[in-house]
Amino acid sequence: MTSLQVLDLSHNNLSGMMLQCFGNLSSMLVLNLEGNNLHGPIPETWETGNKLKEIKMGQNNLHGRLPRSLGNCKMLEFLDFGKNKIKDTFPSWLGALLELRILILRSNRFYGTISIRVPETNFLFPKLRIIDLSNNGFVGTLPIDFFARWNAMANLDGENATYLQAYKRHFVYNLLIVPFVFPYSMTITTKGQKREYPKILEVFSAMDLSCNKFDGEIPEVVGNLKRLQSLNLSNNILVGPIPTTLGYLANLEALDLSQNKLTGRIPTQLTWLNFLEVFNVSHNHLTGPIPKGQQFDTFENSSFDGNSRLCGMPLSRKCDYYNSENLPPPSSTSKGNEDSGLLAKFDWKLVLLGYGCGFLIGVVIGNIVFTRKCEWFMKTFRIW
Repeated sequence: MTSLQVLDLSHNNLSGMMLQCFGNLSSMLVLNLEGNNLHGPIPETWETGNKLKEIKMGQNNLHGRLPRSLGNCKMLEFLDFGKNKIKDTFPSWLGALLELRILILRSNRFYGTISIRVPETNFLFPKLRIIDLSNNGFVGTLPIDFFARWNAMANLDGENATYLQAYKRHFVYNLLIVPFVFPYSMTITTKGQKREYPKILEVFSAMDLSCNKFDGEIPEVVGNLKRLQSLNLSNNILVGPIPTTLGYLANLEALDLSQNKLTGRIPTQLTWLNFLEVFNVSHNHLTGPIPKGQQFDTFENSSFDGNSRLCGMPLSRKCDYYNSENLPPPSSTSKGNEDSGLLAKFDWKLVLLGYGCGFLIGVVIGNIVFTRKCEWFMKTFRIW
């Protein structure tokens, strides 16, 4: 079958190991074997000069590591090995595939840090728009160097509403020209639930790095990825404040930062996100008032659960810090905190009144003493 261009055997009960010959079909554009019971390693037989645009092997039992010969698939746009048992480091070498737009590696056994390797710095996923690395074992800080170079997620120029597709041909049937289109499709978690996309708009962009072990702070450079519509960094060990630069993600529809160790206030700049439908910062260590206005008036309590020092709508905790009922209880181990708690109970008006009265009485008494004891004062301080 040397002229075979599309092979779709997805969602059957096929078992056994992958055939070596799949990598040798030079005319093939689409290979879809997802949703079967295939096991064993992925063959290393992807030959140079192949025309593959889509490889979908998700939802099988494939193990081992990703074959480096995938780097020969220079026309590849869509790669999906999600939900297997692949054990490997992050395949930064795939960044040399200049046409790669969608990379799905979720629910595997990938490990280690995500970093740029010196021999692979020339091409770093220049057209990547959708990446799903969720449910793996990645560690270390978020990949700042990659974020700074993912231009397809940052550039808003040339937007159009066409669908991404791997194959399109026209046939003549009963004297009519009939198009045959094979669009890209995928399933990812966005807006808090798993969603199936039978077609993918070219303008759609998403990043899911959830359920790993990333630590450190969220880099401000994420705010440059203005094309992003979905950003999920939940279930990691991220610390520090929420970057104000996230307010520049004007197309963002879903932002999930839950289940981390973030601190500080929720930036008011996030109210600039007019398309934000789903927002979740639950189970962090955030403090202060929840921003008001725009989309923030639509979010429910669950978006902010597990942050005991957040206040304001929609939570029942009011942001009246001078009301003793809303002040945090004093620490029994810190005498300094006890004193601060007592001082905080005094009304500021009484404090100002006390300072004013003291100043006035001091002036009056000083004037009397100076008037009556003027001669003594001048002699004592040698004023002539």
